[in-house]
Amino acid sequence: MICDNISVNEKGHLTFNGYDTVELAEKYGTPLYLMDEDKILQHVREYAAAMKKHMPEGSKPEFAGKAFCCRQIYRLLKDEGIDIDVVSSGEIYTASSAGFPMERAYFHGNNKTDRDIEFAMESKVGCFVVDGLDELEAVNRIAGEKGVTQNIILRVTPGIDPHTHKKISTGSVDSKFGTAIETGQAMEITKKALACENIKLLGFHCHVGSQIFESDPFVTAGEIMIKFIFDVKTETGFEAGLLNLGGGLGVRYTENDPEICYEEKIAEVASSVKSLCKDFGIKEPKIMMEPGRSIVADAGMTLYSVGTVKEITGYKNYVSIDGGMTDNPRYALYESPYTVILASRANDNKDFTASVVGRCCESGDIIQENVALAKPKRGEILAVLTTGAYNYSMASNYNRVNRPPVVMLNSEKDYLAVKRESLEDLCSLDI
Repeated sequence: MICDNISVNEKGHLTFNGYDTVELAEKYGTPLYLMDEDKILQHVREYAAAMKKHMPEGSKPEFAGKAFCCRQIYRLLKDEGIDIDVVSSGEIYTASSAGFPMERAYFHGNNKTDRDIEFAMESKVGCFVVDGLDELEAVNRIAGEKGVTQNIILRVTPGIDPHTHKKISTGSVDSKFGTAIETGQAMEITKKALACENIKLLGFHCHVGSQIFESDPFVTAGEIMIKFIFDVKTETGFEAGLLNLGGGLGVRYTENDPEICYEEKIAEVASSVKSLCKDFGIKEPKIMMEPGRSIVADAGMTLYSVGTVKEITGYKNYVSIDGGMTDNPRYALYESPYTVILASRANDNKDFTASVVGRCCESGDIIQENVALAKPKRGEILAVLTTGAYNYSMASNYNRVNRPPVVMLNSEKDYLAVKRESLEDLCSLDI
C-alpha cells in the first residue's frame, strides 16, 4: 500500500488506521470522508521536530488550513505548538470559534477586502502576509483607524518554476501572488512598508508551488530570498527576522510517486540558508514553512458505494459511484492521479479496467481513468486513497448534492467531526 495506515483484514476488507472501511461505510453511510487523526498529528510532530532540530530558534511550521479546514482540525492543533495559515474570513472564523489562539495565525490571500482586513484585526490575527501595494495601504489605513500596529510580512515572488502543474505553480515573476523581486517592485514595497506608521514589518514570504518532491526549488528560493534580505539591509538598514518559505512538499498519491523524507528536505534547506547567511554576513532569520497537503493528504480516504457498472463492448467500462466531482473536483481541475481500491474485496484479482466516474451531469465528472479493479457489484464499497487535502475543502453542492460527513479515526475511537449535509441544509439559505 502507498501508506502505512492502510491494510487488508481477514475478511478481505480494506482497513484504514486499523478500522474496517466496509463497516465504517455501513455505520455512517456513503460518500464518506475519513481522516486519520493519528497520522495528522504524526506529520505535525515530524515537521515541528525537524524544524526545531535543523533551523534557528523559534522556527516552526504553520498548518495551511486551505488543505483541510474544520473546527476539529484546529482543536487538534491548538496544543501542538504550531501556527496556522488562514486565507479568508471564513477560515479565520472557523479557527477562532474552535478556540485556536489567533495570535498564532498568519493571514494570506492576494485580494483581501477591507472587510476581511477589519475582521482579521477584530479577531486579533497575529500577522498579515501582505500581497501587494494596494493591500499594504489598506492594512496601514485600517490599522490606523482601529488604533493598532499590525505585524506583517511581505509576500514576494522569487521567479522560480518548480515544474509542477501550472495551476499550482505560484512563484514565477508573472504570478498573481506577491510582488516580484526581479522587477524591483519588491524593494519598492519594502521601503513603503517601512515608512508606514501603523505597520510593523517582520520579514518576507515566498511560495513556489505545490506537490514538489525535491528540495532544489526550496533551496533556490532560499538563495534568492537571503540575497533579497541582504539587499534590503544594504539599502534600508532593515534586517528581516523572519523568512517564510511557504509549503509545497509532495505526497504519494500512487505507487509511481516517490517516497519522501520531510526531515531530510528540511535539513537540506536549513543547511543552505545557514551557509548563505554566513556568506552575506547577516543573522539567520527565524524560518517558517506552511505544510498543508503533506500534513493531511495521506491522513484522508473517501468511501463510496458502487452504483451502475457499465460495459460498452469494444470501447470502455464505467464504474459509477454515489459521489464524484462534488466531493473531489481535483481530477476535473488537474487530472490528479489517485489510487482506487475495491474496499469490499481488496485482495481479489484486479482483472477489470474501468473509468471511475461520479453522479453529476457532466462528462468531466471523473475520479480516475483506467483503474484496474476486481469487477465491482452494485452496493459494494470503493475507496479512493490520499484524499485528506483539497477534497472536503473544495467540495460543492453542484446538482444540489449534499456534502459528505467527515469522520475522524484515532487509536481509541471513530467519531463525527463534520455532519453530513441534509436536504434541509441545501435550502437553508434560500428565501
